[in-house]
Amino acid sequence: MDEGARNRLRTVGLLLGTLALAIAFIAAYVGALHQPTPRDVPVGVVLGDQKAQALLAAVRNQTDKIKPVEYDDPGAADDGLTTREVYGVLAATPAGGLTLTTASAAAPAAADVVVQVLSTAARQAELPLRVTDEVPVAGTDPRGLVPFYLAVGYVLGGYLASTVLGLGNGTAPRGPRRAGLRIAALAAYSLVLGALGAVVVGPVLDVWDHDLVGVAATGALAVFAAAMVASAVQGWLGLLGTGLVILLLVVLGNPGSGGIYAPEFLPTWLRGMHRWNVPGLATDLLKSVVYFDRRSTGWAVTGLALWCVLGAAGLLTASLVRGRRTAPRQAGRPASPTD
Repeated sequence: MDEGARNRLRTVGLLLGTLALAIAFIAAYVGALHQPTPRDVPVGVVLGDQKAQALLAAVRNQTDKIKPVEYDDPGAADDGLTTREVYGVLAATPAGGLTLTTASAAAPAAADVVVQVLSTAARQAELPLRVTDEVPVAGTDPRGLVPFYLAVGYVLGGYLASTVLGLGNGTAPRGPRRAGLRIAALAAYSLVLGALGAVVVGPVLDVWDHDLVGVAATGALAVFAAAMVASAVQGWLGLLGTGLVILLLVVLGNPGSGGIYAPEFLPTWLRGMHRWNVPGLATDLLKSVVYFDRRSTGWAVTGLALWCVLGAAGLLTASLVRGRRTAPRQAGRPASPTD
């Protein structure tokens, strides 16, 4: 097969790949978000609080929108709210009524469902219900979408930076030293983008006026995790691996992150994805840093750090296996430090 035929065949293959990605994008986004239906939205209740438990049991018998989560004491229930285990806590009051404490910053739509369902049930039971929002969203972000869109920007920057270095210098660096230099370059890029993103949502757009250092650190971690995942996949699969990266980080990652809707609103096959994909972990970590108790950051930080380590290891091994067999793309061209 001559060179022209190979190029035509490669072009057809790339077009078919982009067609498959576009169809997957449509199917994932429309399938996940066209009819969001809340199921098993967790609400905390203290064991022995008979009035609150009875109301939640009655609701559970009528609908699967709410799922009671039992705690041993009021302190544990409050901790569950501030560490994002539940979207609300229902408790009886000494006056004979009920109080519902929510945390809308976790997901305003989920908090709205909790308030709506339990308010209706309380009226039917002729019980007064007082609702308070202990962790509200910022007034400049009434639907709580900024953490998600900021996370998307960070992840986009990470895998685009990896792709640019792969296009310019080869997807598999020629040896561990050059792989280390590429990792260092992407780490520096991540720090810069993390800080700039925090400045944009802080002083520039005035969405948040606090925790900017935490937002910048979260952003840097998210950018670096996305860059390392992309670098590892591209290091082993070449630029064709970019399609797999887009599939993981965008096509499945964004709708599965629980950013636009809480995970409890997504189809079953996407509901747990935010616990391990990079966009979901980044979104969760941003919400925790800006609004919630630092104890809620544990898994999100750990998950992103694991992706960083696994991605770096994947790039280093790709440089050992594939990099040494990859000739310079242009004879006589000086090698780049990131190559």
